[in-house]
Amino acid sequence: MALSDADVQKQIKQMMGFIEQEANEKVEEIDAKAEEEFNIEKGRLVQQQRLKIMEFYEKKEKQVELQKKIQSSNMLNQARLKVLKVREDHVRNVLDEARKRLAEVPKDTKLYSDLLVTLIVQALFQLVEPAVTIRVRQADKSLVESLLGRAQQDYKAKIKKDVQLKVDTEAYLPADTCGGIELIAARGRIKISNTLESRLELIAQQLLPEIRTALFGRNPNRKFAD
Repeated sequence: MALSDADVQKQIKQMMGFIEQEANEKVEEIDAKAEEEFNIEKGRLVQQQRLKIMEFYEKKEKQVELQKKIQSSNMLNQARLKVLKVREDHVRNVLDEARKRLAEVPKDTKLYSDLLVTLIVQALFQLVEPAVTIRVRQADKSLVESLLGRAQQDYKAKIKKDVQLKVDTEAYLPADTCGGIELIAARGRIKISNTLESRLELIAQQLLPEIRTALFGRNPNRKFAD
C-alpha cells in the first residue's frame, strides 16, 4: 500500500526528531567530557603551581636560614677577633712594661756587667770564631772594653779555645736600645744579636702561652699550647 504525502512527511519529521535528539545527546556528552577533562587539567595545573610555590618558599626559607647562620657565624667570629685583639693588646702591654724595666738594668753596674759577660760568652758559643767584633751602645763602650778579658777567660775555660775580641768603634747600637751587645764575625757575614730587647723577645715567644694562661686562665678549647 503506497504511503500518502502526509505519512511521508510524518516519517520525515520523526526521523529528524530522532537525529536532533541524538545530536543533542552527543553534544551534551561531549560537553560533559570536555568539562571533566577541563576540571582534571585545571586541578593538575593548580597542583603543579601549588608545588612550585611551596618549593619556592621552601627554597627561600632555606636561604634565609643559611643567611642567618652566616650572619651569626660572622658576628661570632668578629666577637672572637675582638676578644683576641684585647688579649693580645694586654700581652703586648705586659711586654712593653717589661721593656721599660729593661732600661733600668744598666743603672746597676754590677748586675749589668755580669749580664754583659754572659751575653758575650753565649753569643761566642754560637759563633765559635777566632776573631769577633762586638757592637755596643756608645754609652757602654768603656764598660764593655773593661769586660773583654773576663769574657775571653770564661769562653776559653768552657770551650778550650782562644778568641780575639774588640769593640766596634765605628758603628754603635741605637741610643734608644736598652742595652746588650751584637757580635759580628767573618767580615760582617755573620751577626748575632744579644741585645736586651732581642733576649726579651726570644723569652716572650717561648713563654707566651704561659703568659696568656697567667693573664686569662687556661683555654678549655685548646688541646695544645702555642
